[in-house]
Amino acid sequence: MDRPITTLFMLMSLDGKISPGASDALDVDKDFPKIDGLKEGLPQYYEIEQTTDLWSFNTGRVQEKMGVNQKPYPDKTPVSFVLLDNNHLTEHGVTYFCKKSQVFVLITSNKDHPAYNIKENNLHIIFQEKLSLKDALHELKSSYGCNKLTIQSGGTVNGLFLRAKLFDYIDVVVAPVLIGGKETASLIDGSSILSENELSELGVLKLIDCTVLNDSYIRVRYQVIN
Repeated sequence: MDRPITTLFMLMSLDGKISPGASDALDVDKDFPKIDGLKEGLPQYYEIEQTTDLWSFNTGRVQEKMGVNQKPYPDKTPVSFVLLDNNHLTEHGVTYFCKKSQVFVLITSNKDHPAYNIKENNLHIIFQEKLSLKDALHELKSSYGCNKLTIQSGGTVNGLFLRAKLFDYIDVVVAPVLIGGKETASLIDGSSILSENELSELGVLKLIDCTVLNDSYIRVRYQVIN
């Protein structure tokens, strides 16, 4: 395979939502710990997260929401990070990930991205006039030695991975909650198919295992077979 083996790893509600609502002020990491019936089992998700691949893919929008443009710089971790971003990260946010990462790779279509002002040995930029996740993944493997990649981006970008047939495995922790709201981000968003001719764009799955966790949480793992 000329790209990394990919796993979509996410926490979602039973109805497939990855956020408590449609506002950026709402966030699972911030809000679930406040809710009785959810806060008790939430640490299991973070424990599982610590066992995922040493390469992690996310987006600048998600990280902006998490506050990396203001947070104090972190200690170095064993993880290498890949972020897709055009205009959400500041110079502080880019430096934050340089400090945190073994290798930090930024994928961007913005020639004026603040990352170009940062001089860090572990910072690498993949510039694309037009986004191609397939080409970016190929470069991650061929140029940076990324063989396995955990994806934790938002629903829209997850939808791009799905349509491009770039998911190999799905690993989802299901929280015991119904959230609702058609504007609320779900595991896979993006464009919908409109005809039978597009049925091949669906991601058909084969169950690997289903584990009942504590406090009514469930972990479900699949292989993508098409």
